[in-house]
Amino acid sequence: MAAAPVWSVDPRTGKQREQVAVEATAQEVDATVTAAHAARESLADRTVRAAFLRTAADHLEAAKDQLVEVADAETALGPVRLNGELARTCYQLRAFAGIVDEGAFLDVVINHPDDTATPPIPDLRRYKVPLGVVAVYSASNFPFAFSVPGGDTASALAAGCPVVVKAHPDHPALSELVAKVLRNAAAEHGIPAGVLGLVHGFEAGVELIKHPLVAAAGFTGSIRGGRALFDAAAARPVPIPFHGELGSLNPVVVTEAAAAERAEAIGAGLAGSMTLGVGQFCVKPGLVLVPSGAAGDGLVKSLTDAVSNTDPGVLLDHRMRDNFVAGVAERAQLPDVDAPVTPGAGGEHTVSAGFLTVPASRLATEGEHDLLLEECFGPVTVVARYDDENEVKAVLSRLPGNLTATVQVSEAEAAGEGRATEILAELTPLAGRVLVNGWPTGVAVAAAQHHGGPYPATTSTSTSVGGTAIERWLRPVAYQNAPEALLPPELRDDNPLGLPRRFNGRLER
Repeated sequence: MAAAPVWSVDPRTGKQREQVAVEATAQEVDATVTAAHAARESLADRTVRAAFLRTAADHLEAAKDQLVEVADAETALGPVRLNGELARTCYQLRAFAGIVDEGAFLDVVINHPDDTATPPIPDLRRYKVPLGVVAVYSASNFPFAFSVPGGDTASALAAGCPVVVKAHPDHPALSELVAKVLRNAAAEHGIPAGVLGLVHGFEAGVELIKHPLVAAAGFTGSIRGGRALFDAAAARPVPIPFHGELGSLNPVVVTEAAAAERAEAIGAGLAGSMTLGVGQFCVKPGLVLVPSGAAGDGLVKSLTDAVSNTDPGVLLDHRMRDNFVAGVAERAQLPDVDAPVTPGAGGEHTVSAGFLTVPASRLATEGEHDLLLEECFGPVTVVARYDDENEVKAVLSRLPGNLTATVQVSEAEAAGEGRATEILAELTPLAGRVLVNGWPTGVAVAAAQHHGGPYPATTSTSTSVGGTAIERWLRPVAYQNAPEALLPPELRDDNPLGLPRRFNGRLER
């Protein structure tokens, strides 16, 4: 049977642009993974791979115009957004190059023998080594930052792991172009092209997670798809780590004092956050607890005015558009649910932003309104009006894990008055990033960043953004009583590589 073609599709029209490739067979997946496995040693030298990451960023910037043009044609995200995302991606590659240069990620710990300890301590030397080939499953909504050159790929290469990317069907032409750019960068440092493999097709993704040479996987996408791959990773004869980002509601609590103090600003800020990128951000605020009464009414009015002035937009593909239209219609039909601005179809190829309101009491106990506690991908949010603090607690107690949770407080509450501290404590178990007086859209690439959260936000406790994302692709190894001449350079007493390390209990820099 002939391999199925892979088409690049214009989401603005739904029409095919060009055939980019064909879906990979099981044999082709095997060949791609085998080539990646064979390229491991080319990443062994930290100096080489840091230089490779910087060159990759340079090459992406040099090809910026072509890459952004193709990305826009396949995603309709617009040149401004895509140029910003590509700049972020290049910054991230260079940031990981700096992490590789520094070497602290290796977590070198050395203990000399101590016969006085109970029990006695032998000579022990511990550091971290790469896991092996990493499978990366691209996201639809970030064609650069969470796709072929994104955080999973950058952190895995920084760790010394070759990568095989399962391209997302929403931007296959861009995936091919970016893979070519990264392979050209690799070639400048004597690294074989196999260090970055690329495969297309649903079945190829299934074969990839099962391949015995794949040592770990990173995924960004839906709960259904991510959970299926997570289960497959666990069901292998040799299970592997699966770091998946699956879905998030990203709740927001607005205190009554905050609503009374700045209702207009909060409403406008919420509108901007929930419609950013046509509501296709993984950290879009999808549930907002707003007080009943005049202060909350003012916030809802501000939100209504701002969302009403939002133009219709194009989602990443027509399947997502259809799911959005059907999803908001089903939610709007629930009892006591109103739509001050009706979300739905904006045209044949577009959607219009909107929001729904519901009494918080409807969400406080299990029932048909549970649908409102599920993520709806696109420009919509649910505003739950609460009468008292008990309703806030009851709703929060029913939420699954999230990437983010936010509280909007007044000036006095920010200074420590009222219940703000308690609300922060109630939100902390729900999310990996907790915000005060901000909006969750926008995930800075920084050392202290954490982009993850309790399930189903993610399937592990790790982050996919920030320097510590590299830890996902490493495992610790300890050598006991190994002669100095046999030790890796990273673990020798004289520290020939100048690495940060903990030596006999003391942190050295």
